[in-house]
Amino acid sequence: MISNLAFVHPEAKLGSNVTVEPFAFIDRNVEIGDGTWIGPNATVMYGARIGKNCRIFPTAVISGIPQDLKFVGEESTAEIGDNTTVREGSTVNRGTAAVGKTVIGNNCLLMAYAHVGHDCAIGDNCIIGNSCGLAGEVKVHDWAIISGGTLVHQFARIGAHVFVGGGSKVRIDVPPYVKADREPLSYMGLNSVGLARRGFVKEKIDEIHNIYRTIYLSGLNNSQAIEKVLNDFQPSQERDYIVDFIKSSDRGVIRAK
Repeated sequence: MISNLAFVHPEAKLGSNVTVEPFAFIDRNVEIGDGTWIGPNATVMYGARIGKNCRIFPTAVISGIPQDLKFVGEESTAEIGDNTTVREGSTVNRGTAAVGKTVIGNNCLLMAYAHVGHDCAIGDNCIIGNSCGLAGEVKVHDWAIISGGTLVHQFARIGAHVFVGGGSKVRIDVPPYVKADREPLSYMGLNSVGLARRGFVKEKIDEIHNIYRTIYLSGLNNSQAIEKVLNDFQPSQERDYIVDFIKSSDRGVIRAK
C-alpha cells in the first residue's frame, strides 16, 4: 500500500506488499524488497537498496550523501539486508569512491538516532544502540552489539560477537568475542553470556577464554602472545579468526585495563 500523501519517484523499484506511509519520500534509483514498511516522514534517497521485510521508521534517512568533503557526486549505494529495522531519526550515508557502498547486513537493528557513515560494512545480526555514531569505513562483524552513545573512529573494526559498553569511544580495533568498556576502551573479559546464547558450547567458550588469557594476561606483547597462541592451541575456526584479526589490525587492538 502506497499512501497518496507519500512521494515515490516513478523510477523507484518497489517489491510486492511494500507499504509506504504518508509523507515518506522515495527517490529515483531506489530498490525496496518485498514486504518492507517505510514509515511516515522516512526519507529514502538516491542509491538506496533495501531488502525484504525491513522496517524504516519515521524521520530515518537512508542513503543520504556522505559527510565527506572528498565526495564529488560519484555513483554509490547504501545497501540494507533483509529483516533489518532502522528506528527513528537514524541515518545511513551512501558510499564514496573509496569503497562505493555502505552495507548493513540481515537481521540488524539500528536504534533511534544511530548514524552509519559512508562506506561502513556492518555484518548480520548486529545491534547499533541509540545515538551511536559510526564514522566512515568502520567495519562491524556479525552479532556485534554496540551499546548506546558509543562513538566509533573512522577505519576502526569491531569483531564478531563483541559487546561494547554504552558511551564508549572506539578509537582502535576490538577483537572478536570480547566485552569492551571503560575509558580508554579496554578488554573486560569474554562475552561469555552472548556466546552461550548463540549456541557456543562450554568447551569452545573455555578455549576462546584461554586464548585471550594468553593474549591479555600473560605479560607478553602482541607478537609474542600470538606466537604462543599458535603454539599452544590447536587450529580452529575461532583461534584462527582471533589471530588473523589481531595480525591484520592497522590501528592496533584494545588492551586490558
